[in-house]
Amino acid sequence: MSSETASLKKNGLGWIEWIRGWFNFLQEILLQRIMASHLHNPFPLPPLNHLTCIVTGSTCGIGSETARQLAEAGAHVVMAVRNINAAYELIQQWQTKWSASGKGLPLNIQAMELDLLSLDSVVRFSDAWNARLVPLHVLINNAGMFAMGGAQKFSKDGYEQHMQVNHLAPALLSLLLLPSLIRASQSRIINVNSVMHYVGFVDPNDMNVILGKRKFSSFVGYSSSKLAQVMFNNVLFKKLPLKTGTSVVCLSPGVVQTNVVSVILKL
Repeated sequence: MSSETASLKKNGLGWIEWIRGWFNFLQEILLQRIMASHLHNPFPLPPLNHLTCIVTGSTCGIGSETARQLAEAGAHVVMAVRNINAAYELIQQWQTKWSASGKGLPLNIQAMELDLLSLDSVVRFSDAWNARLVPLHVLINNAGMFAMGGAQKFSKDGYEQHMQVNHLAPALLSLLLLPSLIRASQSRIINVNSVMHYVGFVDPNDMNVILGKRKFSSFVGYSSSKLAQVMFNNVLFKKLPLKTGTSVVCLSPGVVQTNVVSVILKL
């Protein structure tokens, strides 16, 4: 087989996967309401008093609802956020409403600073948490960004912003928190992903999309970072020994009213 023929077949396979990805993307958008019609909203949670959960990006949208409902189910929730003051305000609102309901003890919830646009911040957060020498049962990597229509920007660490916030920083956080996760029995790392990973493309030699092989757009940045997250998820799941008891999963929340589609970081 000539190199030209092999190249054509490779390109053809790429187009097939690309078309299949768009089909899956449209299917989830168009059929989501029908496929999820049997589910309760909000989904009832069992008592979670025995769990400690870290939720990144929990001052708004999906992260906010996740943190609040976990806390109301009894879990110890740590809001890992860039805007610490916004987190304190939310905690106060939730505590006030919860106390007024007379449903029990105050919510066990706190806030810690974490800026995913700074890998140093990820390291500081992880060191501070691991120093507590307590088990971490659930890490929910929810924070993300989609600077729709925005120009290409880079973090101070030198990485394209979508790739760092949506993949690199959460991946580093997951690895650094493994000591605390392993202390817990049957712990989980949950990565909030997107169906747009189906139409992403990851070039290990051009993660920042600067070599001119592809033209950068916010769509390319977001979908590629979400595919990178899925790829990392699969590798980490295979590399973690079964004896650690830590599972790693990705989830797509579907079409949800949230402000991730913004030039503002959902952190």
